[in-house]
Amino acid sequence: MPHQPVLLAEVLDALKPVAGCIYVDGTFGAGGYSRALLQAAPCRVIAIDRDPSAAAYAAKLGAEFGARFVFMQGCFGDVEDLLRKAGFSKVDGFVLDLGVSSMQLDEAQRGFSFRFDAPLDMRMDPTSGQSAADLVNTANEKTLADILFQYGEERASRRIARKIIEIRKSAPITTTGALADLIRAVVSQSFKDKSDPATRSFQALRIAVNDELGELRRALGAAPRILRPGGRFAAVSFHSLEDRLVKDYLKDHSGRAESGSRYRPQTQSAPALFVVENARGVTASAEETKANPRARSARLRWAVRTETEASV
Repeated sequence: MPHQPVLLAEVLDALKPVAGCIYVDGTFGAGGYSRALLQAAPCRVIAIDRDPSAAAYAAKLGAEFGARFVFMQGCFGDVEDLLRKAGFSKVDGFVLDLGVSSMQLDEAQRGFSFRFDAPLDMRMDPTSGQSAADLVNTANEKTLADILFQYGEERASRRIARKIIEIRKSAPITTTGALADLIRAVVSQSFKDKSDPATRSFQALRIAVNDELGELRRALGAAPRILRPGGRFAAVSFHSLEDRLVKDYLKDHSGRAESGSRYRPQTQSAPALFVVENARGVTASAEETKANPRARSARLRWAVRTETEASV
């Protein structure tokens, strides 16, 4: 199935592309958002992706849009440094499509999905860092349990971690199939939760291997520094951990006053760096969810940069 960018019309409405402006697509993937921005207005797009395979898609956009499009391989958490290297300092929009892409899930050899029995890798950049197999076969029991609980919200995290330690004493766990079978032997599928018992653990390991929440925190911190006044930030998240980070960051930096009481006077938060235009965010329509099941869990949040100077 070809890649389908999620909430595309809503993202364009949030960013409101304007001629002559500069936008950063921090999670380029197959270029769905970048292409839509370039087609919506005669603007420029700087696209970032840590996955080397994204370069092939970027080359096609470069051939089509010329100097209006710039691609940089790297992590979106390093957006300030990457923009500096490309000769930019301030931009008019910054968009993130978080989590793993459908293309990465569909490539068996990448090891993101237990739908295929493949090497247990999960790295978004397979040329650097430790793989999921490295983590599973070297981390101690407490570290593994903490990862599964914190990033996968897996209630059976301790039992799964204990089983991993037991199994790897005989032989290393090197494939997605072996890990998924191990988890299924510990966690049975419930009637309420129809997902595979391995789903939460695979999510947790992927987040840990790629430091996904750390990348998001760094990108959120950089957003007010790279955006011009009036610049627009948008993020599409696919699980509660990502969405909570985005929601809390925008809330904490939108200048909203803390609620008070008769014993604790109301206090004003720090000067607003953003104006949040829709505190609840936006989810996909029934029509989009039917056409693209990945959109089911997606939520878009966005905000507009104020004139308040951001601290370094």
